[in-house]
Amino acid sequence: MLYNRTLSARLGQWILCVVLFFIGVITIIPILHVVASSFSTQESLIRSRFMLFPTDFTLDAYKYIFSTRTFVNGLRVSLFITIVGTALKITITMMFAYVLAHKGLPGRKIMNMAILITLVFNAGMVPNFINVMNLGLKNSLWSLILPTAIDPFNLIIIRTFVQSIPEEIEESAKIDGANEARILVSIIVPLSMASIATFSLFYAVVIWNSYFDAILYISDVNKFPVQVLLRNIVFMSSTIGDSSSMDASVYVPPRAIRMAVITAATVPILVVYPFVQKHFTKGVMLGSVKG
Repeated sequence: MLYNRTLSARLGQWILCVVLFFIGVITIIPILHVVASSFSTQESLIRSRFMLFPTDFTLDAYKYIFSTRTFVNGLRVSLFITIVGTALKITITMMFAYVLAHKGLPGRKIMNMAILITLVFNAGMVPNFINVMNLGLKNSLWSLILPTAIDPFNLIIIRTFVQSIPEEIEESAKIDGANEARILVSIIVPLSMASIATFSLFYAVVIWNSYFDAILYISDVNKFPVQVLLRNIVFMSSTIGDSSSMDASVYVPPRAIRMAVITAATVPILVVYPFVQKHFTKGVMLGSVKG
């Protein structure tokens, strides 16, 4: 009986590995196609509609997009709102989670209920737009950060983790004369680095990939993030068209430009992941130990 269970477990693991392998292959093939097409010439793109490796390697598409003011401005805007927005959001989330973790806080149940309600109900596009207008954030980069400063789901998980920290640690710090701010900075934050790294990645990915808020709140094309530019190129078949240093005799196919923009808009957020990978699983599970 024990042998049969062991054999079944091994067989199940092999089947799972095979399934995950094929899922990984299916996932990586479109990425390879996009990257290969971005490094290909017009002739190779005409010869092959689908490729995994560039046959005639060229950097013309990347030289073109990085010589345009529109793409560089979009990349700069995306980096700004991602870095500043992630830092601001994780800071506010940690502060709010620390406050809600105190069971003796007056009105704690009401605040927790208000947070849970936002998980189910949303004000909608028009009220959010009116709110941004009344706050004077229209056509400001802060309109892409402040209206979604806290994600309630992330807040609940981080609050649950902070609650799991023994109260004796905070009490001993208070005996030594530490106030709430000192406890948060010197004790809670260092103990929560795994969660902070994980949810900072969550915030960064959401901000980097967001484009709809920019379409609603931003009218100045110089303030468009790179994702709006990517949307316009991919779905509207438009081009960047403001290259300042490319030789006019060099023809860059629109398909290669689209693939290069997709690659350049994807790589920065992928580079961040390896630095928080060791904290990823631990950070997600820490807040789910207790309900």
